[in-house]
Amino acid sequence: MIDPDIPAPADLQLRQRLAKRFRQLTDPAFVLTEPGELAPYECDGLSAYRRRPLIVVLPATVTEVQAIVRVCRDLGVPVIARGAGTGLSGGALPREDAVLLSLARFNQILDLDVSNCRARVQPGVRNLAISEAARPFGLYYAPDPSSQIACSIGGNVAENAGGVHCLKYGLTTHNLLALTVVTIDGELITIGGGGYDAPGYDLLALMTGSEGMLGIVVEVTVKLLPIPERAQVALASFDDIAQAGNAVAAVIAAGIIPAGLEMMDNPAIRAAEDFAHAGYPTDAAAILLCEVDGSNAEVSEDIKRVREVLLAAGATEVHTARDDTERALFWAGRKSAFPAVGRLSPDYYCMDGTIPRRHLAKVLKDIDRLSDQYGLAVANVFHAGDGNLHPLILFDANKPGELEKAEAFGGRILELSVAVGGTITGEHGVGMEKINQMCLQFPPETLGVFHTIKTVFDPHGLLNPGKAIPTLNRCAEFGAMRVHAGALPFPELERF
Repeated sequence: MIDPDIPAPADLQLRQRLAKRFRQLTDPAFVLTEPGELAPYECDGLSAYRRRPLIVVLPATVTEVQAIVRVCRDLGVPVIARGAGTGLSGGALPREDAVLLSLARFNQILDLDVSNCRARVQPGVRNLAISEAARPFGLYYAPDPSSQIACSIGGNVAENAGGVHCLKYGLTTHNLLALTVVTIDGELITIGGGGYDAPGYDLLALMTGSEGMLGIVVEVTVKLLPIPERAQVALASFDDIAQAGNAVAAVIAAGIIPAGLEMMDNPAIRAAEDFAHAGYPTDAAAILLCEVDGSNAEVSEDIKRVREVLLAAGATEVHTARDDTERALFWAGRKSAFPAVGRLSPDYYCMDGTIPRRHLAKVLKDIDRLSDQYGLAVANVFHAGDGNLHPLILFDANKPGELEKAEAFGGRILELSVAVGGTITGEHGVGMEKINQMCLQFPPETLGVFHTIKTVFDPHGLLNPGKAIPTLNRCAEFGAMRVHAGALPFPELERF
């Protein structure tokens, strides 16, 4: 029997060679080679996939990053950058033949420019820490993923993270001004600038969401916004989940752009209420959380209109938060939904498809039908305002075949998202999880363009290889797997 903790002789020699070089470049204590040291880096938040890296290195300076990357380039060793490890698509999944470069020690806010409403930070800074530092000056950083207490801004850039307030204020890409990036050749380049636009091609948007495949981000300049004078959230209850889905479209159609518009179905409501005691109605089929912000006068007018629209759309009750404490409690329930659902089942699989809002009711019904077909329960929690679905598929990995069935179920949800004009990811990235569904999202010609762009930045394919962009051979194999000899996997299940 092969012991997975004992590397092959060739791997051991390469590990020793890399360790010797890296310990000359950075603090030797931050070059990790022992099995027990490497184990915490086997996966990101998508723990269904696990691989042990060849070696882990945690540099402390940009110069050290440049030197480490040059060593990897010269030896032809892949290098995978990692932030806080909260990603949910396997984007930072290591390889047995690769260096895992952690940016955890890059955790300083370098400059808080209050006059120009911007902050210059290192990639290991936590998302929430930026707003905490800016709050005394009446400013904040808008993108707020549910994991904002732990996720790092570098990881947010890599995956183009969103959050509950992305409907009004945009994703990470809409809140960046500049990036400093180390290329595979160890060169340091700056993309973007101090203003809202910069001359030349828009490489800032290209780099954001590129999942560490084009360069390693070592510094980020973000936009800061004034904290609104007032924010108020309404909690609407519905007896029918389809009505709640239609109510989302009704709010937007009324010309209201909420700061946040979130939806939860009954299993998610009950789990969150039991966990956070947020005051959610546990008998509701679904709830919507609709927050408006702005001046006092704007909020007073908008919250009144929101209430009218939601009641007209079929809400059985609309409760407006009485004060900031209750508002924070409502959001605490929503942001704790993922860990709360974890109490319902030994495991769950979180998806990330995005669809046009007008199809919310239909897609939710189809997910419910698929749940019955696969025999796996689902809790729906998502950014309803921009159609970003987060179905949580409940399963038990200890039961043979359940993980594979959950993955197949998740793949069907992504296929459904594409079929109604949506996309396979809204903020979690593609990573390893959705790489096969990229074959459904894009034609071969477009995938070829993606590979060409990758080659321009990384001609030898050493930066986070095997993620996000499938090869055409992989797409051909995926097609053959889905329809093999005229038979589909799980033939007992219906197709769309």
